[in-house]
Amino acid sequence: MSDLAPILQSFFTDRMITQKHASPCTIRSYRDTFRLFLGFAQQATGTPPWKLDIGQLDADLITSFLRWLETDRSSSPRTRNARLSAIRSLFRYASLRAPDNAAVIQRVLAIEASRTATTVIDWLTDTESDALLTVPDRSTWTGRRDYALLLTALRTGLRVSELTQLTRRDLHLGSAAHVRCTGKGRKERCTPLDAQTVAALREWLAEHPGQDNDPLFTTRRGTPMSRDAVHARITRYQEVAGECCPSLASKNLTPHTLRHSTAMHLRHAGVDNAVIALWLGHQDIRSTQIYTHADLKLKEQALDRITPPDVPPGRYKPPDQLLAFLESL
Repeated sequence: MSDLAPILQSFFTDRMITQKHASPCTIRSYRDTFRLFLGFAQQATGTPPWKLDIGQLDADLITSFLRWLETDRSSSPRTRNARLSAIRSLFRYASLRAPDNAAVIQRVLAIEASRTATTVIDWLTDTESDALLTVPDRSTWTGRRDYALLLTALRTGLRVSELTQLTRRDLHLGSAAHVRCTGKGRKERCTPLDAQTVAALREWLAEHPGQDNDPLFTTRRGTPMSRDAVHARITRYQEVAGECCPSLASKNLTPHTLRHSTAMHLRHAGVDNAVIALWLGHQDIRSTQIYTHADLKLKEQALDRITPPDVPPGRYKPPDQLLAFLESL
């Protein structure tokens, strides 16, 4: 057996699971990375994975692997960076266990990540949110569940994984109503609930009795809804709501878009970015800057402040209906 096999095994069992208590999602992501990487290394070197040495996995091989992900698998820069991050974690762990390969490890750790493009986020206005909430048929079991689910997502900004993992115990619908969840990095947080959401959840719980540890949003079989199921329901409701709200039909609506909508609603209400970061469970307040970039009203206010003194504030409006028609062409 090579020096790679025992190091990789202990990396998962000792480092990731025992020491760091990594989430199942992180474990699966790292596992998939090394399944792809070891398969690529076998084809490149002709050595089966269990016989590979750390020294064979040099910077050139890893760079070729990242290029293969881009060309053959059409992986995005974010996906490639996630794969590289997993490989770096293994090599940092191996640096104290394979000192003979220190030079190879150092060169691998020096590989730079791909630069990613920053795009403006999609989010729903109050009108679009109301149009989406009117679609579920609340006379049916599924409609009442989906209405409570959508309303909870729009008011709390929970990630879709956090929504699907909620249990009945996580809800507190008395005074100071709130929902408790465990997010990324095993960080637990409480998010307040407004009266409309509390009423919808009370109605759903009354119709859907169960034990404290039972999932909050379930399928007909009583199992937790999957992330794909939530996405599918949102897509279905978007198609219907888009008929009466055309602006909604053109948006890329995902469960994460509802999370962005919560943040933008807080932003327009004048809530500080630090509070929004705590509300959403962001580890770094810089993650919340995307909502500042997306806030066009904030930029218009800044533009109004720098207009010349002799120019009235606000956007230009044509003084005549006919001129307005011509300018719209």
